[in-house]
Amino acid sequence: MSGTDDEIIMVGPACTIGSERGSPLPVVTNIAAYLFAPLEQLKPLREELYLSCKSWSLKGTILLSTEGINLFVAGSADKVDRLLGRLRLVPGLEGLTPKVSHSQEQPYTRMLVKIKKEIIAFGVTGIDPARRPAPRIAPRELEQWLDEGRPVILLDTRNDFEIALGTFRLAVPIGIEHFREFPDAAQKLARPTEDTPIVTFCTGGIRCEKAAPYLLNLGFKNVLQLDGGILRYFEECGGKHFQGECFVFDKRIGLDPELDESGHGFCHACQSILTPDEQADPKSEPGVSCPHCYRTDEEIRERHLEQRRDRLRKITDPLPGSIPEDNFRPFKIHARDDGRTILETIAHRLSQFPREEWLEQCRQGNIVDGDRLPVSAEKIVHPGERYYTRERRQVEPAVNPNVEILDEDEAIIVIDKPAPLPTHPSGRYHRNTLEWMLRQVYSPQKPRPAHRLDANTSGIVLFTRTATFARRVQPQFERGEVHKEYLARVVGHPPQDRFACDEPIAPLGGHHGARIVDPTDGQRARTEFEVIARMTDGTSLLRVKPLTGRTNQIRVHLWYLGWPIQGETMYLPGHELGEMQTAAVSNQPLCLHAWRLTITHPIQQTPRTYESRVPRWGSS
Repeated sequence: MSGTDDEIIMVGPACTIGSERGSPLPVVTNIAAYLFAPLEQLKPLREELYLSCKSWSLKGTILLSTEGINLFVAGSADKVDRLLGRLRLVPGLEGLTPKVSHSQEQPYTRMLVKIKKEIIAFGVTGIDPARRPAPRIAPRELEQWLDEGRPVILLDTRNDFEIALGTFRLAVPIGIEHFREFPDAAQKLARPTEDTPIVTFCTGGIRCEKAAPYLLNLGFKNVLQLDGGILRYFEECGGKHFQGECFVFDKRIGLDPELDESGHGFCHACQSILTPDEQADPKSEPGVSCPHCYRTDEEIRERHLEQRRDRLRKITDPLPGSIPEDNFRPFKIHARDDGRTILETIAHRLSQFPREEWLEQCRQGNIVDGDRLPVSAEKIVHPGERYYTRERRQVEPAVNPNVEILDEDEAIIVIDKPAPLPTHPSGRYHRNTLEWMLRQVYSPQKPRPAHRLDANTSGIVLFTRTATFARRVQPQFERGEVHKEYLARVVGHPPQDRFACDEPIAPLGGHHGARIVDPTDGQRARTEFEVIARMTDGTSLLRVKPLTGRTNQIRVHLWYLGWPIQGETMYLPGHELGEMQTAAVSNQPLCLHAWRLTITHPIQQTPRTYESRVPRWGSS
């Protein structure tokens, strides 16, 4: 694997590549090297190096920058020698000296040659290790200081997960997850006395080439960098004063002070160091999980849901409709409108407003096309085109934002909707609607409601995640195959424990959009009721089963029967109609709650029942 911080990772005698302490030559030679030097003509150099390394069957990574080179490459010894020879011909790289080790297997899977802004990610300008390096301390000298107990601050500049595998005794961790975070972390360091030296160290030395000069720039005194890093210290001093192993960014993961690989592994999902036993655990899957981060399917689903919920909370605070914004309402051109002007079409379609008003809207640029560009009143329209009316700088009425995502899968989203909250855009509401909020959470998907729930009604609402699943779910509602149960608290005590209403309901809204019973032209509707409890305050709690799905059906039937729902703003006692279809947040809540819903799941094709929490007024 490649180094997270492009650290130099290979180690061994920095001399003849073909030797290894008298042992037979292994199959693969590994080299690592970095050198800060001003480089030029990087693009042609990159192309040449890539083609050469590919032809020599070398694998690894070479990073080129105007500040120098950083590389870790593996292959046959003779081809590695050819690569080093070519690099030393580059002006500035004459002194390139690698660290060398050997392995039985190729530790890398591919060959990369990249041009980068920095050969070690840092993000701070003005640090120039080639021209203004920090002073160095040799491994042997540091060992002597530690033997003598000399006061010194050992600053570990590596990432936290590397430090977890091993570090010097009493070393101070900088406390970062990536080296790019070092500058911010360094500014929080306590200042030692001027006489106490700070020795920075990392794996192979490259990070300290920038960390140490940066500390000097911050005003720290007596800052040194361990020459060659931990790996050179291991070469020259062994493991004295060091606890554990040194993390390296290749397949070996950890090296002990004898420079032998320890058999540890690394979880790329949670950045945990893994023992051999942990690697053998069934919960370990390379690149996916380990015993430290493994989650069951249920735990993963719940964690994912909580992320959705957190996103939803952020979207609704503040309420999106509380911020002034232009509101665009779509209307599609039908076949019967073909050849008409946009003014004729919109005046006919939205005839509740005078034609003169629509003409004025055209003049003000408030009738626009799909690109949100104004169109003239004489614009000729054709079937399938889509236009929009624009309402400028709209602030929408407040709603209840406490939406709860109960469940989700690849097909549907199950919502416990609060009240008042419109399900979809209409009237004064566009962004302060459940549909708009969910589309922000699930973008780029555009969830759509599979059925409707009044703004004043709380409880279960199903959304489908794609048009394909909508075509499988919505027909179930249209055919009456969905089993729905509501709870309602009504004013009065119905005399029968069970009763029903079959009165037809007007297909169109009248007074403020209210529906009424219409025996002549109404649509068939049936609702069944069961009394759960009759309260001492003069109200009753009912279980309600609508067998059809007309707009406001439960409210209209109970109002017609003389048992209006508590908290109504439209269907009032005495068969009176109110003036408010959608209640204000400050109003008493409408005591109507969509409690249970059973559908045939569009994928499993089995019945699935969803249930929401019973509101406080629903307790008998």
